[in-house]
Amino acid sequence: MRDIHVNEDILLEEGFTEYCIDSNRDLDLSIRCQNHSQALFRIKRAKSLRIRGFADDGVESTVLFWNECEAPLRCEENYEVNSGSHLVVAYGECAGAAVDRSAYMALRKPEAHGELVSASLVNEQVSYRMNVVNFAPHTLGEIRNFAVVLKHGTLMIDAIGKIVKGAVRSKSHQTSRALSFEEGQRSTILPELLIDENDVEASHAMSIGRVDDEQLYYMMSRGLSLPQCTALLSAGYLLPVTDVIDNEEVRSALRSELERKLSAL
Repeated sequence: MRDIHVNEDILLEEGFTEYCIDSNRDLDLSIRCQNHSQALFRIKRAKSLRIRGFADDGVESTVLFWNECEAPLRCEENYEVNSGSHLVVAYGECAGAAVDRSAYMALRKPEAHGELVSASLVNEQVSYRMNVVNFAPHTLGEIRNFAVVLKHGTLMIDAIGKIVKGAVRSKSHQTSRALSFEEGQRSTILPELLIDENDVEASHAMSIGRVDDEQLYYMMSRGLSLPQCTALLSAGYLLPVTDVIDNEEVRSALRSELERKLSAL
């Protein structure tokens, strides 16, 4: 694992690399993807993060930010995806602290494919602004958000997919789902599609709701306690974010961490 304490320009190495962000200051990071690479960034501590990411032509890269901060975190992020590249940027928000995250991804050249993915355990104020813009023909932009909102949590997601004029035969898809266990919890999801071209595909799906009482009753009738039911259902919502990393040892460790967090809650 490589530690990050100050502003850095990071060139992702081929294969898998793990980083730890641990700083008491505002950080500026530049992340460049020139190879087929996967990176896990564990965020232990930071006042705020400003991130610029670049995917060169013809690369496949995945970046997973695993937020372990116990204090509120603010992030501003911009990503550029070039010709024939596939960039996945994912977030595991599992610390339970407040998060304010703004992520912008530009698909600049033909055949670019970009994804923003989040899985959030919401115990405080969590706010996301996600924007994926198709600037070139034959590009694909995707946004996927999944959240479990706990008793004291407030969730706000503004998901925007945009296809500009001239980006023919491009695609923009998004899915956002929030699950709660009690009445009165506040969740707002705003799915937006801004389409300036005719020959395209675009879709969005959104759901906000409580877990079904009959489902809970069935699980409890099989000997599970309410906290155990809550943890199991939450894990089903949030654990898939670990699948973006193609490393079974890392996925197993992240799943275990999340399961411990859910059990403690």
